[in-house]
Amino acid sequence: MCDMNSFETSSASLSRFEPHVHEITGSTQIAERCEDPHNHRFAAVSGEAIPYMGSHVHEIKFRTDTYDGHEHEFCGTTSPAIPVGDGRHVHFAKAVTTSEDGHSHLFRVASLIDNPIEKNCCRCEE
Repeated sequence: MCDMNSFETSSASLSRFEPHVHEITGSTQIAERCEDPHNHRFAAVSGEAIPYMGSHVHEIKFRTDTYDGHEHEFCGTTSPAIPVGDGRHVHFAKAVTTSEDGHSHLFRVASLIDNPIEKNCCRCEE
């Protein structure tokens, strides 16, 4: 079971990285296709950057919406940063939720871009 109340990230381990988080939204894949086909939606904000092999990852934790009296959880880490241009990046995660009501759900999700409206990205004159 996930501890949905806290992220455990040492501030000392972040000293060489710009602190930042990512928004994560998505839907699980459909489970119980023959019995009771359904999926779930989720939204979360990642934990701060955690150094990893010359890049960084983020811890993600979420609880899905409820369907027919049950919900699922996930706790894990993202992929390392994936550059998308202009010094920005996203992260990817592919995993499975906790098992509830006799089933679990697969999901694949990409985070939203970190700090999408940072001042130095704008082409405005000051």
